[in-house]
Parts: sequence; structure tokens; C-alpha cells
Amino acid sequence: MAEVLLEHHDSVAVITINDPERRNALTVDLSRELADKVAEAEREANALVITGAPPAFCAGADLTQLGNSKDEGLKRIYQGFLAVANAKIPTIAAVNGAAVGAGLNLALAADVRIAGPKARFDARFLQLGIHPGGGMTWMLQRIAGPQTATAMTLFGQILDADQAVAHGLAYARAEDPLSVAKELARASAEAPAELVRTIKATMRATDAMHDHAEAVALELIPQVASIDTPEFAARLAAMKARISGR
Repeated sequence: MAEVLLEHHDSVAVITINDPERRNALTVDLSRELADKVAEAEREANALVITGAPPAFCAGADLTQLGNSKDEGLKRIYQGFLAVANAKIPTIAAVNGAAVGAGLNLALAADVRIAGPKARFDARFLQLGIHPGGGMTWMLQRIAGPQTATAMTLFGQILDADQAVAHGLAYARAEDPLSVAKELARASAEAPAELVRTIKATMRATDAMHDHAEAVALELIPQVASIDTPEFAARLAAMKARISGR
């Protein structure tokens, strides 16, 4: 049965697209379920890891389900990975296998990607005779740069795990990407929930800025607010205690 699974490990949510026989290809139903699970994770967790049931991460979209209104059908396919892209909590893609087409979009939608030894990052749109969608060209150019994005999108280059790290498409290569992703997520999981969300929102805002002074001004207000929280006072006291006990 094709489904999207959600598990919680303390304050880390793990979402798994579970349709291994079809290499976790995104249908309209799976995309809707993925969006629902992301919303649930945002309510209950401080960080989100997304992966696919082996052997693939996500083999793309099932374009046979678009129906008569192709633009609306495509938007329904997009809703899953766009939910990841718009998540208010930090997101990590544990790319354990092929990420193809819309599956590449899903990997790109995460804040960080950990690539397993069988990871393959494959745009594939050109080879299928279809234009990229879902913001793929924008995401890929921003993450990996225009040259790598062009090589992948217009020249059919497929990046393995090591190449993805070398080109900035993945943060790290790991034999067990899911385990490494969950460990990486612990820092957010253990931090104050509101602070995690505020920092992510600030990073999104400053990413679009071109002026250092503007970023300084934007960060000042939430930084002052965080200094006045009980969580900061408790952590500062604990740090002082550790230092004085040395």
C-alpha cells in the first residue's frame, strides 16, 4: 500500500514516502498525504527529516494522474514538495537512492541534503521531453550554481553522492543518511521551539537581502526578544555553572 509514514524521535519528525515497488513516485494522493504529514510535523516537532523507502528516494511524479486540467493536476503534484519547501521548521532530506524529476525537487526543497552511497540526483525532465516544473530551475541554480544546474538540466548530467557534495548540492555523504540526518537534527530538536522557527524565518528573509546593515537591523529585534526568554536565562546559568566548576 502506497502511503506516507510519520514517526517522531523526541522533537525530530521523520517522514518516509513508502511505495518501494514504484520507487516512491509521487501521485496526487501521495503528494496530498505528504503535505498533510508535513503540517502535522510542524505542529509537533522542531525538525523534520524526509526520506524514501529503499531502494529509492523518489523516482519522480506519476504524470498519468494529471486529469483534464493539467495545470491543476501539476499543482496537486507540487503540493507535497512545496510543503517541505515552505516548512517553518528546519528540514533535512536523507537521500538514500535516486532522486529523479519531482523527486529531485523534493530533495531540493529541504534545507539540507545528506546523500547516501546509492544517491543519484537526476533532473531527467529534458530526457522525458517535458519542461521542468515546481521551481526546479530556481532551486537548483540557487543551491548548486548556474553551471551545475545547466549541466544537470540541459546536458543530462547525473550527480552521485560524492559529486553532489563537491558541487554543493548535498551537505555530506553518509553510509546511513537517515541516521546522520536524525543526528544532525538534534541541535534543533533540543532548542526552544519558537527560537528555531524564528531563526529559520530570519534566514529566509536575509537570504533575499543584498545589504549587511539591513540584515543587522532585521536580526536585532528577535535577538533582543530571545535574550528576555526564560530558556536563555536557564541556558546561560547552566553554562556559567559548568565554567565555574572546571
